Amino acid sequence: MTNAGYISPALPAFGRAILAISLFSVLAGCGAKHKESSKKEVAAAPFVSGVQLETVTTSFRPETIDLMGTVRARTSAVVSARIPGTINLLKVREGDRVSKGQLLVQLDAQENQANAAVAVSAIDEAERALEEARSRKKLADTTFERYQKLFTEQAVTRQEFDGKQTERDLAAQAVSRAEARLKQTRSGAQAASVMAGYTKITAPLSGIITSKQADLGATVFPAQALMTIEDQGSYQLELAVPESLTPAVKPGTGVEVTLDALKATFHAKISEIVPAADAASRTFIAKIALTQKGITSGMFGRGSIALQSSAVGIFVTQKAIVERGSLTSVWSVGKDAVARMRLVKVGKAVGDRVEIQSGLSAGERIVSGGVEKVSEGSRVE
Repeated sequence: MTNAGYISPALPAFGRAILAISLFSVLAGCGAKHKESSKKEVAAAPFVSGVQLETVTTSFRPETIDLMGTVRARTSAVVSARIPGTINLLKVREGDRVSKGQLLVQLDAQENQANAAVAVSAIDEAERALEEARSRKKLADTTFERYQKLFTEQAVTRQEFDGKQTERDLAAQAVSRAEARLKQTRSGAQAASVMAGYTKITAPLSGIITSKQADLGATVFPAQALMTIEDQGSYQLELAVPESLTPAVKPGTGVEVTLDALKATFHAKISEIVPAADAASRTFIAKIALTQKGITSGMFGRGSIALQSSAVGIFVTQKAIVERGSLTSVWSVGKDAVARMRLVKVGKAVGDRVEIQSGLSAGERIVSGGVEKVSEGSRVE
């Protein structure tokens, strides 16, 4: 049995030459058929129109810092008790919307209410005392005037005249004391009335009840928080910024904000910097005004701040990225205009472009628009 391609040394030299030429011709023919087949495959590939191509270039990679923060209402209020008492009326729950001045809680504070009642009675008594003092003064004035006339006519003695003058002066002083006592009593009654009014706790602003710390029947004390109201009209993201970045982060600095709960990323600017840093964390707060819909207080947010441009990197439009499960790729287009899948590793996104850390080189062409139309081996313009 003989092997293909083996030339027996027993054959004449001329025969061996003829056989070698024949084998070479067969191999050359196979190579030609392979090249012709490749050309036919390219020619037969589906043609795709309406896609955009982009030549990969390098650009400066911005140095960024990622910060974390929390969404909070720009206006909020903690409702607390001003006097001790027991909650005997609770008209709201968490999630309720309230209007400014609306009754939220009523306390049973009997001592304060009793003090207010006593103060009202004291006013009545002081008013009667003043009225009596004024009557006595009026009588003393009339008597003094009569004795003054009699003294001029020498009908009464000097001692009698001086006595009536003293009575007049004492009556005037009694009126002054009664007036002062009434004024003081009214002030005390007003204070007692205010304290009694603290039994009714109303909403300091319009908004929504986001938390409630007290229940019906609970005993509360001054300064004890009962609930929190937030104005839903405006929110802000509060980012914790390391104090080392103080020179770089200022009002007006651009921030790429990401709210994971809304799956939203957008550009914003720092609206306010809290000048005092936290001594424990060595951070200060940068506030970013938010206008997007669906935002609620307490959401987690991230902010990416570009500090400066440094190293060179490759960035492509995010429209060129194709996600298939855990694989990330782009459509690379060769000189033959055929699209082929190219696996890539992506880095950070900067605006509408994303960094390609590996898988592409400058000068290559990729599909940058209409990637959904392309398949492996498609011909593109």
